[in-house]
Amino acid sequence: MDIYKEVNVINQRRKSYNVTVIAFLIVLLVAGVFMSISIGSSKISLSEIIHAMGKGDAASKTYRIITFVRIPRTVAAVLAGCALSVSGVILQSVLNNSLAGPNIIGVNSGAGLFAVLIAAFFPVGYHLTTIAAFVGAILSALFVYFIAKKTGASRMAIVLSGVAVSSFIGAMTDTVITLKPDAVMDRAAFLIGGFSGISMERVSFAGGFIVVAVVLSLILSYDMNILALGDESAKSLGLNVAAIRFLYIVLAAILAGSAISFAGLVGFVGLIVPHVSRLLVGYDNRILIPVSALLGSIFTLICDLLARVLFAPYEIPVGIIMSFLGGPFFIYLLIKGRRGQLYD
Repeated sequence: MDIYKEVNVINQRRKSYNVTVIAFLIVLLVAGVFMSISIGSSKISLSEIIHAMGKGDAASKTYRIITFVRIPRTVAAVLAGCALSVSGVILQSVLNNSLAGPNIIGVNSGAGLFAVLIAAFFPVGYHLTTIAAFVGAILSALFVYFIAKKTGASRMAIVLSGVAVSSFIGAMTDTVITLKPDAVMDRAAFLIGGFSGISMERVSFAGGFIVVAVVLSLILSYDMNILALGDESAKSLGLNVAAIRFLYIVLAAILAGSAISFAGLVGFVGLIVPHVSRLLVGYDNRILIPVSALLGSIFTLICDLLARVLFAPYEIPVGIIMSFLGGPFFIYLLIKGRRGQLYD
């Protein structure tokens, strides 16, 4: 009985700690949202924000800046960070590979290629672009997984397959943009990733897919825990491994493709955030997914703020900030993996 009591006490403390972490992250996210709306080429105070939005004067300069520039950009950063982080959690769990991420294994590249193809040859609007980005993401993810399976499905096989596929798809994307230079209005911004000039209408369409995919990921998080035990263990517990893994890859592709459709080829969020989240709350996907969603939104907001203020009045694409942070982090993971500290 004493052992059961001790276990119960540990579980209660763990739950209390997890609730505290989530509450703290929510507070940070709210603060980040306010800072994102307030900080920019023209600083807007809290009182000005409340006054402008409360009055609703469409002729007011402050109201127009907040409504048509700051809010869409903030929502885009929150949704993209959430989507890419949860996509990273899913890929790392179902592939049993801590080096997996949407940009590492070619998911981002595939989504970007199909988005560019639609913009170049079927410029009918952002609705089709979002769907095309999802299709490209899932095809590239499945292609990488197929190659890795044929070569042993080890951690390095998946990473190297992803690098090879990303390079090939990147060359195809560059070719399309070169032949159709008007396909993407701002080529550099798309290839690097950024949130400048995003409309609320475009964000809200892709955001619907992101919200649904995140909710489904939470619902299926227990099965994700089982799948992370390994294929043999999952099968012994009655899980249809092939079907469940395919479903999770589809969810990861929806999340990454939807984010890329409006944010461009934003990188490394899906690699960095899941690792930091595991340091905070461990490996249970039931708590890891919401923590990663919140932390990813906060991380992306901070990177976007840095992109605005570091070289003010000039602004750099947010993807540059993320690459400066993500590149060294990926090297660190590779070195750590060589020492046997990462799971295969």
